[in-house]
Amino acid sequence: MERRKIEIMDTTLRDGEQTSGVSFSISEKLTITQLLLEELLVDRIEIASARVSEGEFQAVKAVMNWAKTNGYTDRIEVLTFVDNGVSIDWMLQAGVKVQNLLTKGSLNHLTHQLKKTPEQHFAEIRHVIGLAASHDISTNVYLEDWSNGMRNSPEYVFQYLDFLTSQNVERILLPDTLGILTPGETFKFIRALQDKYPGIHFDFHAHNDYDLGTANVLEAVKAGISGLHLTVNGMGERAGNAAMASAVAVINDFAPEVEIRLKESSIYTVSKLVETFSGVRIPSNKPIVGDNVFTQTAGIHADGDNKNNLYFNDLLPERFGRKRQYALGKTSGKANIEKNLQELGLKLNDADLKKVTQRVIELGDKKETVTKEDLPYIISDVLDSSLYEEKVIVESYVLTNAMGLRPSATISVVIDGEKFEENAQGDGQFDAFMNALTSVYTKKKRSLPKLIDYAVRIAPGSNSDALCETIITWETDQKVFITRGLDSDQTVCAIKATQKMLNII
Repeated sequence: MERRKIEIMDTTLRDGEQTSGVSFSISEKLTITQLLLEELLVDRIEIASARVSEGEFQAVKAVMNWAKTNGYTDRIEVLTFVDNGVSIDWMLQAGVKVQNLLTKGSLNHLTHQLKKTPEQHFAEIRHVIGLAASHDISTNVYLEDWSNGMRNSPEYVFQYLDFLTSQNVERILLPDTLGILTPGETFKFIRALQDKYPGIHFDFHAHNDYDLGTANVLEAVKAGISGLHLTVNGMGERAGNAAMASAVAVINDFAPEVEIRLKESSIYTVSKLVETFSGVRIPSNKPIVGDNVFTQTAGIHADGDNKNNLYFNDLLPERFGRKRQYALGKTSGKANIEKNLQELGLKLNDADLKKVTQRVIELGDKKETVTKEDLPYIISDVLDSSLYEEKVIVESYVLTNAMGLRPSATISVVIDGEKFEENAQGDGQFDAFMNALTSVYTKKKRSLPKLIDYAVRIAPGSNSDALCETIITWETDQKVFITRGLDSDQTVCAIKATQKMLNII
């Protein structure tokens, strides 16, 4: 049986731009338009509201010039108003060929906002539709507040639709303007319209005020809707609109009777670009596109993935141009570590793997960020420690660094069970630490190796809170050797590397 096709209309550039603080530039609107139509393969896009501003007008002109050259003119739409043709003039100057006419879908809005009778409203709408047709502009009609209309004044909605279905209208757009519908109501209301007006193209436009946008989209599909309005990252006024990524995944997995042509593998790319242009960060746990949604944290989950993919579901990250990751932290198990080591091309024996896992857990307990790129440093740090017996312990230290004063260090060191405390100043915190340590070893009538090289590095792509590794090269009369320290604090790294040196000598 042939599957029923559903149109996807993206309104990120119109309704999504109503997100507080968001305003796309001309070049950004054009770039997003091109990606939506040519990369994501949405069927239509709504790019602006007529008469908003000069900047909006110039952006729409730029988009329409590109659309005309590339054959997309009939797939780009603009929100217009019942204003006796002012919006139509604006469209003609901008080159837009499809209007989405905003009208009243509830008696409450009509009576209290417009203060008009249905007959007056219908007459004005008829005039605007006719005027558009005379200029070769096609018309879709929004029934603003339609969901409240169906709840509280269904007789008006049906009176309006009886009129509207006799007009030269391409599509009727049904917005849940205030995001008040339940999934049950969405199915019931749309099915009632489909039954009464078979053959009419209805679009559903969901808002997300109760976090029911995606659920309502699925019910609209089941009720027979012909088109859906979505936004990238769920952008939109208040709690936003139904999110493109979630809606598409749900339709593809739970509505096998319908077909959408949107390209899933491009969703993440477009999502990240819109995040950049809008400045609105994607929550890390947002389905499909959040940073953490394909990251397994618990060790048992990584272990299960190794054993026949026990913790996989149909939302495979590869569908959306992404990749599964295994987090490193206090809940990590050996399986998490192994998964990350595999990606780095590394393999450890069971004993060493256990040591590395324990160190990762310790770092996670301290709320330190551990990344896959940190693993080689952790490995070298942990495995180096097995080369010597700890007879010297830097038990505690206080480091100070104040404007106008020389850095100082107070340290407590235990050597073969004997405790020493010293204080010293230096050119920096680590230099002060080394001067205090030298005083301790002078009392023991022992000398320290010479520090001949000192390097600090963090994993590529890390942030300021990442682990860093300090690599110090030491020289004695007999040999040159290297010790490493690992911590999120650079000076602490150096102290850890120094403690290793003290035990080696």
